[in-house]
This record gives sequence, structure tokens and C-alpha cells, in this order.
Amino acid sequence: IFGIDAKGRVNEWNNKAAEITGFSSKEVVGRDLVQDFITEEYHVSVKAVLDNALAGQEAANFEFPLYTKDKRRVEVLLNATTRRDVSGKVVGVIGVGQDITERKSAEEEKARVAQELQTFID
Repeated sequence: IFGIDAKGRVNEWNNKAAEITGFSSKEVVGRDLVQDFITEEYHVSVKAVLDNALAGQEAANFEFPLYTKDKRRVEVLLNATTRRDVSGKVVGVIGVGQDITERKSAEEEKARVAQELQTFID
């Protein structure tokens, strides 16, 4: 789980986010989430998802890769929810991400094996 403010700066970073990425809360809070932690080819799409959530249009099941502190690629499934204050004003976004790296790898292996079998049959 992570949170950003209305300007896209990290203001929440739970232990699981730290475990997945290798970045501690102290290392990320106050930094721009998209610019500093999202792979370059996904900057535009992840920023759009977060901007939409800031406008009240929440996103579910958005997949994107990010790189960990030790440069490993992690596949993430994200749900982005608008965060509001007590008066209803949008103040940020809460993101709930799930590491789906192993699932994606298994899907790719399954597709590869199916292709090999098809080649063998043909």
C-alpha cells in the first residue's frame, strides 16, 4: 500500500511496499512516485491512472512493471483509489498493489510450452 498527495509525492509507504521494492519509507516519502520509481516506458500510463484517481476516476487492475532498489523487475497489479479529506476534497490517492511477478512468469511459460507443443504437432 502506498499513498501520494495531490502533487504525486509519496506520503504513505507500508512495510509490504518496502519489502517488494527494497526502498524504505524514509527513502520514498516526499519523492515523486512516477518520476522516481516507475519504469520510464510506463511514466505516461501510470501518471494517467494516478491523475484520473485524483480527479475521482478510480482504477482497478492496472498492470505495470517497476524496478526495485536492486534493479529487479517486479510486475505489479494496481488499484488506485481517490483519497478525500473530511470535507470531501480530493487530497491524494491510495494505491493498493500486488506483486504478480510469479503469476506473469507462469503465464509466459505456459504460453511458451503451448507454442512448442503446437510446433511439434504441426
